[in-house]
Amino acid sequence: MQLIDSHCHIQLQDYPLSVDEVIIDAQKAGVDSLIVVGDDLETSANAVEVANRYDRVYATAGVHPHVAQEFMDTPEWGQAFLRLLGDAKNNKIVAIGEIGLDYYYSRSSKEAQFWALKEQLRWSQQFNLPVSFHVREAFSDFWPIYDEISQNEPIPGVIHSFTGTMAELEEILSRGLYVALNGIMTFTKDEDQLAMAKAVPLERLLLETDAPFLTPKPFRGKICAPEHVVLTAEFLANLRGGAVEALACQTTQNAVDLFKLT
Repeated sequence: MQLIDSHCHIQLQDYPLSVDEVIIDAQKAGVDSLIVVGDDLETSANAVEVANRYDRVYATAGVHPHVAQEFMDTPEWGQAFLRLLGDAKNNKIVAIGEIGLDYYYSRSSKEAQFWALKEQLRWSQQFNLPVSFHVREAFSDFWPIYDEISQNEPIPGVIHSFTGTMAELEEILSRGLYVALNGIMTFTKDEDQLAMAKAVPLERLLLETDAPFLTPKPFRGKICAPEHVVLTAEFLANLRGGAVEALACQTTQNAVDLFKLT
C-alpha cells in the first residue's frame, strides 16, 4: 500500500523533528511521496531545497493569504518567485501554493489577499502548474476571483484542508477541483464535516497531513509528521465503508495526476 502526503511543511525552521528521519519514517510507513508546501518566499525556497535533497519529495512555491500584504508591498518577492518558477522542473516545483483567502484571522487586508491570489493564479497559467488553495471562511469572494482568472484557461488544483459544507463541496467539484482531507477528520465532532468527508468522490480525493499541524488521533498533542497520513487513510476508509488499499491506490493516483509526479 502506497500513499502520498500531498501537503506538509517539514521545511519550517522551527519544525522540531529531523527531516531525514521524518522522510525515512514516512517511507517505512508506506508514504511513497511528499509534497512540501511553501507559504512565503523563505519557506518556498526551503521547500525547494528539501525537495532537491531527496527522491520522491517535491515542492510548491507560493504566498499564503496571511502574508499577502507583505507580498504586495515587496516587489522583490515577485521577482524571486518568478526565478524559482522559471526553473520549476529542476527545482521539483509541482504546484503554486499554498495561496487563497483567509477571513478567519484576516492578517492581511482583503485588498492584498485579492491582489496576491490573482497574481498567483496568473503564475499558475504562465508556468502550467496546478494550485494548492487555502480558503477559510472566504468562498463567497474566492469563487468570483477564481472564475474570472480561469474563464479562458481552466486552473487545476486542490482545496487543501477542506472542512466545509456540502454546498461548498458541490462548488469545488463543479469546477473539477480536488479536495484534500487530513487529520481533522479523525477528531472532529462535527457530523456535517464527517458527512462531507463521506461524500467526496474517491476520484476527487487527496490525502495530506499539513504537518506539523493537525496531528490525527490517537497522537493528538504530538508533532504531526508525513507518516501520519496513514492514520487519516485508515480512518476515512472505515468512515466511507471501503478498503483502505482501494482508497490509498486512488488517492495516490489522483495526486500523481494533479501534480504530474514522476
